[in-house]
Amino acid sequence: MCGIIGFIGMGDIANKIVLEGLKRLEYRGYDSVGIAMICSDNRLVVKKDAGKIDEVHLKLNFLEPKSNLIIGHVRWATHGAPTMENAHPHVDCSGGIAVVHNGVIENFLELKRELEDKGHRFRSRTDTEVIPHLIE
Repeated sequence: MCGIIGFIGMGDIANKIVLEGLKRLEYRGYDSVGIAMICSDNRLVVKKDAGKIDEVHLKLNFLEPKSNLIIGHVRWATHGAPTMENAHPHVDCSGGIAVVHNGVIENFLELKRELEDKGHRFRSRTDTEVIPHLIE
């Protein structure tokens, strides 16, 4: 089981809203947590790790940099161990597309092999990582 929360809005409240939303998803069970945000300079920033929300937040500070477009994810592993690499969000080769996902991609190994043959580099052992590479 996983949980996903997103926020788009004005002002400096997005980071706090997503962090609070992630905490409200704790009851679902999870082994890792992460966020992706677009910063004021249009950079995509991804922060993620295995562990509890408060521990990962203390380590990575989900409240900085400020953003008004953020997506957050808590993960319960189905493919790949609970590690930083396997935590969501996952990005494409350029780091410009971030994806979180709830579900199972049955043919991900076939898709991954096809993408690797085309030069895509994978960092995780999860099925979700094929999605940003397919979009790329």
